[in-house]
Order: sequence, then structure tokens, then C-alpha cells
Amino acid sequence: MVDTVEALVDGGKATAGPPLGPALGPKGVNTAQVIAKINEKTKAFEGMKVPVKVIINDDKTFDVKVGTPPVSALIKGELGVSSGAHNARTEKVGNLSIEQIKKIADMKQDDLLGSDMKARVLEVTGNCVSIGVTIDGKNPKDFTKAVKAGEYDDQF
Repeated sequence: MVDTVEALVDGGKATAGPPLGPALGPKGVNTAQVIAKINEKTKAFEGMKVPVKVIINDDKTFDVKVGTPPVSALIKGELGVSSGAHNARTEKVGNLSIEQIKKIADMKQDDLLGSDMKARVLEVTGNCVSIGVTIDGKNPKDFTKAVKAGEYDDQF
């Protein structure tokens, strides 16, 4: 029988304390090895909460699957801000370049519905509206119109 343990951990900084330690202890796996594997796989998401799933086999071997942080967390991480705007209509917390928004779309590619880069970038742009982030110096809604009008086709 396969057992699974799911938890939300700090990228690259998982510990044997809660929530992982108490969940892994009764399963009979080497907790230190599991924690080391999780930290190795999540170090790219340092400073963000990352969903992880530990799949424990009957022979006590394990596999670690790492989810990706929410798009909003990736945007904030890319900008180096801790929170979005309190009022996204009037306040802006940062500006993403085309390259940054494509990078986020790439990181979340398995979780986004868009079939191509252009569609995935538009999905990420939707998150920028609610956080108070501009793209390429434009309001996210204006950026969306420009992308749909083909102004950025050479970038995708």
C-alpha cells in the first residue's frame, strides 16, 4: 500500500518539525533523508511556500513531488515584494518586464490552461490586476489588449 504525506513548506527550508516530522514519523521512513530531498527540490522557491507531496512505498522508499507556488507568490517573488497592493486600482507595487512574465508562465506551465506561451502570459497577467502590478509599464488590462491586438507577437 502506498502512503502519502502532503504539506506546505518554506522553499529550501523544510525541517523535521511540524508539519512534516509528526506526519512522517509514524510512516517509518528516514525523516532526515526526506527533508534533505524536499529542500534540494524546493531551493529554487526560497522565500515562498511550496506544496510538497511525499509518496511512501511499502518498502519505505519514497518519492517527493513538488508543486509550484501560486502565481501571485511567483509574481511577488520576482518583484521582491512581500505583499500585493492594498488597493490594486490605485496602488501599484511593481512592474514586470516581458521576460519576467514569460519566466513565471514557464514556471507554472503545467498548472496553466493556456496552450501556448501567449495564452499562459495572459493568464499570469490576470493575476497582476489583483495584486497591483504593471507589465512593461502598462496597466495589466491595457497590456492584455495590446497582446490580443498582436503588438507583442514577436516576443512569443
